[in-house]
Amino acid sequence: EPAPVGNYSQRKEEEEKLLLRLSQQLQKLLLVLDQDNVTKTVTVMESCAFGIQPAVGFGEKFELGPFSFKYLLGFFLSLSLPPMPKKGEILLIHDKKEDGWWVAENSKGERGLVPRTYLVPKEEEESQEESEEHIEVVDETADGTEIKKRTDSHWSAVRAIVEVGNDTVEVLTTTGAVPAGFRPSLLFQLLEEGEEFRASYYLQPKLTPSQLAFKDLVWNSERNTIHPRPTRVSLIVTLCSCKMIPLPGSGVRVLSRHVRLCLFDGSRVLSNIHTVRATWLPKNPQTWTFSPRVMGILPSLLDGDCFVRSSSLSSDIGILFELGITYKCNSTGERGELSCGWAFLKLFTSSGIPIPSKMHELVLSGGTPYERGVEVDPSISRRAGSGVFQQLLSLRKQPVLLVKVKSPSVHSKNILNFLPETLVGGMCYIHLLVFYRQILGDALLKDRMSMQSTDLICNPVLATFPQLLDQPDLMDALRSAWAEKERTLKRIEKRDQEFLKSAFVLVYHDSVFPLLCSTSLPSYRWAEEEVELSRWKVIQDFLKRSQEKDGALEYLLSSENTHRAFDISELAYDFLGEVRENNPGE
Repeated sequence: EPAPVGNYSQRKEEEEKLLLRLSQQLQKLLLVLDQDNVTKTVTVMESCAFGIQPAVGFGEKFELGPFSFKYLLGFFLSLSLPPMPKKGEILLIHDKKEDGWWVAENSKGERGLVPRTYLVPKEEEESQEESEEHIEVVDETADGTEIKKRTDSHWSAVRAIVEVGNDTVEVLTTTGAVPAGFRPSLLFQLLEEGEEFRASYYLQPKLTPSQLAFKDLVWNSERNTIHPRPTRVSLIVTLCSCKMIPLPGSGVRVLSRHVRLCLFDGSRVLSNIHTVRATWLPKNPQTWTFSPRVMGILPSLLDGDCFVRSSSLSSDIGILFELGITYKCNSTGERGELSCGWAFLKLFTSSGIPIPSKMHELVLSGGTPYERGVEVDPSISRRAGSGVFQQLLSLRKQPVLLVKVKSPSVHSKNILNFLPETLVGGMCYIHLLVFYRQILGDALLKDRMSMQSTDLICNPVLATFPQLLDQPDLMDALRSAWAEKERTLKRIEKRDQEFLKSAFVLVYHDSVFPLLCSTSLPSYRWAEEEVELSRWKVIQDFLKRSQEKDGALEYLLSSENTHRAFDISELAYDFLGEVRENNPGE
């Protein structure tokens, strides 16, 4: 590939020359097609996304055959840049394309393509009575996003939620606090929107298209447990290190450095979003490292060994990595989440062959996954000379992410196959997830009085375990308590699956279950050091006390401890409210 061009104007001129040549080639092609009496007429200008101003040749009526038209239109759409809507802007949706790019029109009448993940349903400003008169039906997209159709227009009204250069980032960039390629974290915003991108959501069973049975939870009567479910994608991804990551300025305090990863097909997020926190040394803050294998008391949040599972048949499926920092402005005290670059690792070649197991060095791009050609720190290229050698040296200074991808061992694969078909998580707690899925299978498939019964199921483990995936320190508490229990088990007991499930339930009741309802435990908050330390002190004290008293009963009955008011959701598992409907994108 040619060396990157640091001068934007020069690159723009080259693109204009390219478009001019393509326009000339189109004119020649039209002459040939015209001889074949092709009848399909289209105005290319009306089909291209706004934001591109070609040199010549657009706006004319072209005579194209169906195949040629589709190919050429796709080519020109690939050249255009996605529109950059402002946050809060109301867009009218003309066409919801299956590839995740929707045709939208802004208030100025400009049309273009907008990534579906940039949009949320417009908040109704009318009263409830007025809204009921306008809203006709609720349309739900593949990932659960509800778009309200209105009788006063055949368009869907949505609000843009992501702005590539929002006010806060513009200020930080202008003042030199962050490099120009930093953006608000897309994956963090998706996590904050709701439950559909959290691991707790994907841990639940999935329904078949008919919604009459579970798709990924099937009973094996011969082995008296759930069937293992092999998937198209089953990999171990190890985060090794990040190098040459630009530093924010002195006006910004970094609270957390981390990598968020998920399955992605170029337009849609196809799984939950998993987060791994990085460690770094003050002497070398541009290098981030991760724990290759979390054991003992090390937090699961640091586990660089991740499993990735998916049954998606998408030919473009891959892993999206987004490096991020949680920051706090020293002057205003404002907190935020920024992307320091992203990388996409496609998992299959163009011929459908899985990528080989090896170490991958991924050069990070700036901007968002929906932008192209943005550098994390453009000043690196600007400082480089115009010679090829200087350009090659500047490439060595570009930020990179090192990840190792490998197929799981036979033992690991057997364990992973008990998990949901789509899930991304840490290897250090997969055995706990398997216990949950096995207990879930017992409750839904073996012990239910009737398969038509939809009654609430009294089971504290099923009702509360998914909450641990959103509170990693409680997951660590359970992991630690179970490790202590395993040390006391005999070899014959470790081979008895029914005994192990019963022991796991007891450990759960004596460790994390009382903490979930305790008023002494502060609410979980991301990247709040004081809160994290306070929570861990409460957790550690409780685990120690529970071990000394041979259980949590004394703690629960003690007048010294207070708990939140009882709620039936602490004990009752409502599987109709928790199951996932079939999603074609998975």
